[in-house]
Amino acid sequence: MKVFLASANAKKVLEMQRILAEHVPGIEVLGIGDVEGYVEPVEDEPTFAGNALLKARAGVAATGLPSVADDSGLCVDALNGMPGVLSARWSGRVVGDKRSVDARNNELLLDQLHDVPDGRRGAHFACAVAWVLPDGRERVVEGRMDGRIIREQRGSGGFGYDVVFVAVEHDAEDLTSAELGPGEKDLISHRGRALRELAPYVAADLSDAGSRD
Repeated sequence: MKVFLASANAKKVLEMQRILAEHVPGIEVLGIGDVEGYVEPVEDEPTFAGNALLKARAGVAATGLPSVADDSGLCVDALNGMPGVLSARWSGRVVGDKRSVDARNNELLLDQLHDVPDGRRGAHFACAVAWVLPDGRERVVEGRMDGRIIREQRGSGGFGYDVVFVAVEHDAEDLTSAELGPGEKDLISHRGRALRELAPYVAADLSDAGSRD
């Protein structure tokens, strides 16, 4: 069983493969890197759900496969919920190596919060995951992970803002999401929660499609 994930982020493809496989044994998640000549749509919707649907619909149109897409971001209380849907390009246009883009985004965020006291550094990760089938059926689920922003980058795992975010579940240990193992992060992450909610629908829809074939 193959599904397409509308993402060029190899770590995100592995993350989604890992979580969905718990509910849909034998599933294979393909990413943008597996589709020659794939053209990503412009993410111009004002909400996570809107961007996720836009990307999943484009995935179905390009591949003919059932498609999953997520849009997620970091919402910081002291920045009135920003970066939000602009999280991936907070420091400017996304150009070059993903790791260097992440580093610039994190450096800018920490600079913007440098004079914000520890008690006001609350934040949460938000995620919307869209599931679109070639027959036109669509579903969107959402997940959230609450926590706070620390004052330096720590950890080598994860991606994006994981290196500066401590989830409430790991506040006592003061561990960033980037210092957690993949399984630990999946259990509490915004994307993990959304995917676990979505996975039974993915399994049912794929089973239904297989029986019709």
